[in-house]
Amino acid sequence: MAAEPESTSSRAERSEAERSGEGSSKLPLGGFTEDPPDLSSSPAAPLGMTAAAVVRLEDVHKIYHTGEVEVHAVRGVSLEIGKGEFVAFMGSSGSGKSTLMNILGCLDRPSRGHYLLDGVDVSGLGRDQLADIRNGKLGFVFQSFNLLARTSARENVELPLLYGQHRLTSAELAARADKVLAAVGLSGREDHHPSQLSGGQQQRVAIARALINEPEVVLADEPTGNLDSRTSVEIMGIFQELNDRGITIIMVTHEPDIASYARRNIVMRDGLVQYDSPVKQRLSAQEQARKLNEQVEVETPA
Repeated sequence: MAAEPESTSSRAERSEAERSGEGSSKLPLGGFTEDPPDLSSSPAAPLGMTAAAVVRLEDVHKIYHTGEVEVHAVRGVSLEIGKGEFVAFMGSSGSGKSTLMNILGCLDRPSRGHYLLDGVDVSGLGRDQLADIRNGKLGFVFQSFNLLARTSARENVELPLLYGQHRLTSAELAARADKVLAAVGLSGREDHHPSQLSGGQQQRVAIARALINEPEVVLADEPTGNLDSRTSVEIMGIFQELNDRGITIIMVTHEPDIASYARRNIVMRDGLVQYDSPVKQRLSAQEQARKLNEQVEVETPA
């Protein structure tokens, strides 16, 4: 699911485009420009304490058949993710992290074992039932944003509501979308199309879309893979603030520095969990943004 990392020159070009698109080279010290909506009343679970498990995997296997060859992508993974955790999955290509992410996102089903989401075993549910689960309990953020090019930021964010069981008027849809867009710092850009937004702004729209149904879990697949390093810090700031407000976040990344913004790292290898531990030296997006701003001030002549 993940793309190859960008070259240094490409990242530099993208960084310049991001800064010009945002109108300033300085990063905000947090993702929100105003008080966000109360997306969850539950505080983030402190490390070292047991939280109610929103995700539980019990001896999960995933086997793909290619002709007569069996590929064991996931080999008996058992783990729990508590409500309010921020977990980053890492691993090389073929480690099984993307396959596991597909199972967690109800995009695929395990060949054996059980997956309990918010206490409900979703392992054997049908396609329509899984679609309802995805729309109601899960929010997705992708590396490539996956925005509809010919629709506004507001309309992109409204989309999950149109596929759900909500019966909202056009005015109610717009009000909910605008509120979430404001929460991720895009107030005033609701009518902009993706081509009128920078990469960082497009990813903010994608995050807003993921939050519109107030999901139990936000799944982020390489959310900074198409962004320069400065904008990546900005996006991690949004995730950290959402997590501080109780949102459970599960992220896949191949970048160790990005994984350090999470509270817990899980490293996979050959379809198994090789390492699972709290992050000992967690990065603060606010602090990293402050350092980058100071660096810009030093480098910019008076």
